[in-house]
Amino acid sequence: MAAAFWASVLAGLATGLGALPIVFIKKFSHRLRDVLLAFAAGVMVAASAFNLIVPALNEGSIFSVVSGILFGALILGLFERYTPNIDYEKLFGTGDKVAAKRAMLMIVALALHNLPEGLAVGVGFASEAPGMGFALAIAIGVQNAPEGLVVAASLLDSKLSVWKMLGIATLTGLVEPIAAMLGLALVSYVQAIIPFALAFAAGAMLYVVFREMIPESHGHGYAEASTASFILGVVFMIAVNYIFGV
Repeated sequence: MAAAFWASVLAGLATGLGALPIVFIKKFSHRLRDVLLAFAAGVMVAASAFNLIVPALNEGSIFSVVSGILFGALILGLFERYTPNIDYEKLFGTGDKVAAKRAMLMIVALALHNLPEGLAVGVGFASEAPGMGFALAIAIGVQNAPEGLVVAASLLDSKLSVWKMLGIATLTGLVEPIAAMLGLALVSYVQAIIPFALAFAAGAMLYVVFREMIPESHGHGYAEASTASFILGVVFMIAVNYIFGV
């Protein structure tokens, strides 16, 4: 159990590692913000397709995957619609309500994304396959790193310090050790719902990408640069998966 916990903690902390580049960028122009946001959107689309939907299809039925995607998008839509009066501006230190809401949706989507991954690590450690748990934790940690940049990019419109952005990015990954312990304890029940949970997370992430990230990154006159950055984000995540065998 201790091995599963610490392996999942390290995988979760990789989100903070991925957000580190923002510490070294001294000035964020609007163009740079849009380009980073579009790159993050590309990373999320690729992660949704190749790290969530494909494994879900390999492990579960088409019905569980389709229903998971639709349900994930529906839940994020309901969250956005019925939480309009929460003072996210104060939470993120910005007077821009739209930017604050977008950041919150992003954080919720990434936390939901990390939940089934943590469950999978726990199930891996509970299985009889030698090294399965560690292999899963390493693979998930690798893909979590660029997702840390996703969270940081969503917070660029806030007045938070870069260290607070880094802290928030790291915290989204720390859902994983909690979920890993749950997966380890309830392996016989959790294993059956992992395909649905992966698809659910993909639906939530895709909702945020197409509802918030792409429109925002294309709304300030930098659509061509943002489109190129989005494609680079997709290609980057595919390359990460290929190089590390995720």
